[in-house]
Amino acid sequence: MPVYLMRFSYTPETWSRLIQNPEDRRDAARAYVEQVGGKLHGFWYGFGEHDGYAIFEAPDNGSMAGVVLAIAAGGALASVETTVLMTVEETLEALEKSKGIGYRRPGE
Repeated sequence: MPVYLMRFSYTPETWSRLIQNPEDRRDAARAYVEQVGGKLHGFWYGFGEHDGYAIFEAPDNGSMAGVVLAIAAGGALASVETTVLMTVEETLEALEKSKGIGYRRPGE
């Protein structure tokens, strides 16, 4: 199954609610992805551009997109970005495939 990195930031209102009522959001994240047959591999908070990071596994891009859209529609996030992660083996396969593609630079 594909693996995804989700980076997100909470709204100030969400942080205020979490301060008033601290909650382990891993349980919620796990429940969302399990509804599409996926799995939560990890959930972290950090300092910097994003407030949190999660690693998910999902059956396909459409399933993961559904999870992200449902979460984003809830209004608790100020931003969310999701990246499909590739294994080293997948990258090596892509490199091999790229050998046979004749690329021409624009204007040449």
